[in-house]
Amino acid sequence: MRRTTVFALLALSGLALAGRPIKITFLHTNDLHAHVMPTAIRGKTYGGYARLATLVRQIRAKEKNVVLLNAGDTFQGTLYFNTYEGLADAALLSAIGVDAGTVGNHEFDRGPAVLGTYAAAVGWLLVAANLDLSREPRLRGKIAKYVVLNVGGEKVGVVGADTPDVPNISSPGDTVTFRDVVPTVQAAVDELTAAKVDKIVVVTHIGYGEDQKMVSQLRDVDLVVGGHSHTPLGTPEIAGWAKAAGPYPTLVKDLKGVEVPIVQAYEWGKVLGEIQIEFDGKGKVKRIKEAKPIVVDDAVPEEPRIRAMAQAFERPILAVSNERIGEARTALTREREGGDSAMGDLIADAMLGATKGTGAVAAFINQGGVRSAIEAGPITYGQAVTVMPFNNTLTVLDLTGAELKAVLLQGARSPAHGGQLTPSAGTSYKIVGDDVQAIVAGAPVDPAKLYRLTFLNFTANGGDSHFILRDAKGRRLDTGFLDIDALVAYIKAHSPIDRQAEGRVTVGP
Repeated sequence: MRRTTVFALLALSGLALAGRPIKITFLHTNDLHAHVMPTAIRGKTYGGYARLATLVRQIRAKEKNVVLLNAGDTFQGTLYFNTYEGLADAALLSAIGVDAGTVGNHEFDRGPAVLGTYAAAVGWLLVAANLDLSREPRLRGKIAKYVVLNVGGEKVGVVGADTPDVPNISSPGDTVTFRDVVPTVQAAVDELTAAKVDKIVVVTHIGYGEDQKMVSQLRDVDLVVGGHSHTPLGTPEIAGWAKAAGPYPTLVKDLKGVEVPIVQAYEWGKVLGEIQIEFDGKGKVKRIKEAKPIVVDDAVPEEPRIRAMAQAFERPILAVSNERIGEARTALTREREGGDSAMGDLIADAMLGATKGTGAVAAFINQGGVRSAIEAGPITYGQAVTVMPFNNTLTVLDLTGAELKAVLLQGARSPAHGGQLTPSAGTSYKIVGDDVQAIVAGAPVDPAKLYRLTFLNFTANGGDSHFILRDAKGRRLDTGFLDIDALVAYIKAHSPIDRQAEGRVTVGP
């Protein structure tokens, strides 16, 4: 039986029980991106739901009051999502025992219908205070502003928030409205405090920097569990991992001058976050007793039941996933070396190769569309899907040179640079301030000349804040050709692949 259950919302209107001191252990994940199985990085494996399950079970056996939270972006990233559209994750994470969580931008990638099915299948309540779902029947009643958990007889409020950028970076449709985070979260917190709920956690999918800004404008929040920016906090230096971007937890003062801990657990289940907080009888934080990101490596055994469930889901996709499509002589990195990455360069080349027949002279991939790296060695179809999991199609657009320069500048200034564009071979650009110097197919860009260029339909339709592409009036052709098919074809044709980032992009201050 689960230790943590949901209070009936009607109980909020009644008299609260007298509080008592309590220590609560908060465990958390974020940005799992359907990485059900462990991920190989530099010869070692990290993550995997069965390993996470072992750690959660061990901590619950040791500690009395444990809450497991998920900060969104469970969708997209592997063939598990392509095959099951989140339902495999729903079953596995429910079996592990998630207590509450918010939704990420990628939960909207296939529209409200798929998210609605997932929300009905999970064994916990999804929360996002800044979503207005009044016009979306497929989600109405499935995502709440907050939930109140019974933890050792004490009430713990969990408020959620998703990034307001979702309409620009995903596909929520016209029936879901995203409100500003701070006022909607504060309103939910105020409702809880008015109902005598004195321990409040905010679970967000807005990013590490935005979490810090948010906390400085809030009051009466005890903990923020974040996601979206894939930020490692307090993690050790591990080959192939991004370096820690801050301490775990990061402390930020709220409107009352109270230091509020902010935590995040990197990505893909490589880390399980754990923070223990002691509350006094009035619900005030006495101290943070312990806080650490737990590295989920191959020293953690796999929990047998979750492993068996994951293997059952894996059977229909193994043959496709394990198909060898080529070889990499060097690691194809996702990290930007200057302005572009080896993987980004490769994808852009693949996009151009697939659309040259249309007259396209260059192709561009947005930084946020490069989802994974590939280690040196054999390349499988499953690995290729982790790099390009979204099933975008390739769109060919006619742009003037002036429009292209404006597009490149807009991309470089997109939120978190997810819209920054990497070009195919023979094309490059340098941005200093507002000045854009660009070369297309080996020649300087002529502002008056028309260029036929390839983009993902995601960016061509305005994703990652590419509004100039969305509104362009030139000839537009959605080829129907999938990005993953272009990448696989290119790898097969050019294997073995040996490349480094070529310095196609330079962005200055």
